[in-house]
Amino acid sequence: MNLKDRTHTIKRGLWLVLVLGLALPGFAQPQEAPKRVLFVGNSFTYFFNLPQVTAAMARTQGWELETRQSTVGGSNLEQHWKEERGTKTRALIESQNWDYVVFNNHSLSSIDTPESFMEYGKKFAQLVKEHGAKPVFMMTWAYKSNPLMQADVERMYLKLGEEAEADVVPAGPLFAEARTLRPDLELFFDDKHPSSNGTYLLGLAFYKYFSGATLEDIPKRLTTKDEDGEKLYLLFMHQEDADFLQQLVETHDFETEDLFETEHKK
Repeated sequence: MNLKDRTHTIKRGLWLVLVLGLALPGFAQPQEAPKRVLFVGNSFTYFFNLPQVTAAMARTQGWELETRQSTVGGSNLEQHWKEERGTKTRALIESQNWDYVVFNNHSLSSIDTPESFMEYGKKFAQLVKEHGAKPVFMMTWAYKSNPLMQADVERMYLKLGEEAEADVVPAGPLFAEARTLRPDLELFFDDKHPSSNGTYLLGLAFYKYFSGATLEDIPKRLTTKDEDGEKLYLLFMHQEDADFLQQLVETHDFETEDLFETEHKK
């Protein structure tokens, strides 16, 4: 084979590799993902390591998503704003570069202290925007013993998202729908905190929100690495449960404007 023929063969081979690479899921190039996300809140966020679970899901799909958290059990956003109970949330927002800051207020704040809920949600949203990031609110879920909570929680989070011009990830409606469709699937660790199944559901919701990508290739086992570089398992799921939760999240539109329209039609 002469040099010209060899060159032609090499070019054809490279073109074939490129075409196959684009066609195979393992080689697919994802859309550009946010690099850094700060999760702010309480035990609803840190139960079963939601920030790390979300990052692990992204990593399995070729994303490099760095997640950090500022969380204290039982805390609300007023306490985070005032730097009470050892929180340093404002300092973290002001001193570091973030793409998104996700807020989880206390599970009863939207019901018991609606004025504080609105005031400090708006303050944090404005602060985040002033520092070049995007504020996101995680709409919490009703307690296992009181599903009727959800209507009031949803109404307040959508009001906050609309007035603060911030996105809302509908965790509460996802929990409610999963409970209706699969009452056998335990989403709760106790009356209010998420189980590993619940955190897997939340991780799927945030991965979809951040990436806009399909969820069908998210694995049932999620890992990270410990400080020594050893593999650390975060969550184990049964395949049928993982498939169900992926399909459930895929059916939801996370565009906040559409959530607002749905709420106004009620």
